[in-house]
Amino acid sequence: MMKKIFILFLISHFSFLISPVFAATPTPQDVTAEIRDQLITNIASRVAQLKLVEKRGIIGKVSDVTNTQITITDLQNNTRFVDVDELTKFSSPNAKGAFGISDITKDATVGILGLYNKESRRILARFVNVITIPIIIHGGVSAIDSENFSLNIATEEGKQMTADVENLTRTYSYTQKDGYIRSGFSKIKVNFNIIVIGVLDKKDAGRLTATRIIFFPEIPSSPKVNTSLEKVQK
Repeated sequence: MMKKIFILFLISHFSFLISPVFAATPTPQDVTAEIRDQLITNIASRVAQLKLVEKRGIIGKVSDVTNTQITITDLQNNTRFVDVDELTKFSSPNAKGAFGISDITKDATVGILGLYNKESRRILARFVNVITIPIIIHGGVSAIDSENFSLNIATEEGKQMTADVENLTRTYSYTQKDGYIRSGFSKIKVNFNIIVIGVLDKKDAGRLTATRIIFFPEIPSSPKVNTSLEKVQK
């Protein structure tokens, strides 16, 4: 009798230690549910991140540069902050060897492709390329320097630009009869309506190296263009 009472006493006092052990053992269904919930949480978090980030490319002029950041002013005159890391690749058409962040200089024009964060409004750059943006001059031929192979172009704004013709320059003419054909420097005359595409001289804002020239012998210059050199403002 005493033995039975003792057994009942043990069961009643220690059953609270046994029951949690069995209750804590997860079933296969519990494990599956836990994995499913974790996957849902991870996917939701990843989707939220993807909505905040998108690929984006911008072009602008460098206003400041450090080892980890480039600050540029874009074509809309907005200030953009660009982060760089060990995965960012740098390039320049004029680079003769290795090119990196330390070679990026103030006032350089760069094209950047990277990951734009909509929340921070910053770009994590993947590619940074130093580029040269060609400029387009439309006006009338005001003077021709046959010795130095250069043209003076008067614009509608009353400015004077000097275009240097080099070996790389491609010259074309357009007429109603012949259409758009290859031509040469010697065919250009004063007062011709002309379009010059080229690269601005870094030392002289009034001079450019022409990469392409298109002139129109049959189309007169705009009335706003004054091809008289003494009246053209530089």
